[in-house]
Amino acid sequence: MTPFGEAMHRLRLQKGVSQKQMAAAIGVSAAYLSALEHGKRGAPSFDFLQRVAGYFNVIWDEAEELFGLAALSDPKAVLDTSGLSAGHTAFANKLAARIRRLPDETIAALEEVLENRRFPDKDRE
Repeated sequence: MTPFGEAMHRLRLQKGVSQKQMAAAIGVSAAYLSALEHGKRGAPSFDFLQRVAGYFNVIWDEAEELFGLAALSDPKAVLDTSGLSAGHTAFANKLAARIRRLPDETIAALEEVLENRRFPDKDRE
């Protein structure tokens, strides 16, 4: 499951609607919604995100959060280490090879490192 898929699933359950009902209302297939919720599709389009936000009648702050989750929800993320050090490339490959076996606590610790690390301005995204 992706962060966006998890959030959309939670919103759908709160509203008490099935994938089929939601799909019909926003003009997509239930299979597409299922694939999004289960992390089998890439990040959705901006148009789709707007339809979801409208369907759930979310306020702007919540919509912005939903859009941010969508940006973090590509289940086939690619790390481009060209031009970086051998250490960067080795780390990226080790992470790719082992990510499925990392426990949630390790993921949370790594995320905390990324969130709290100060980067030089030139490295900011």
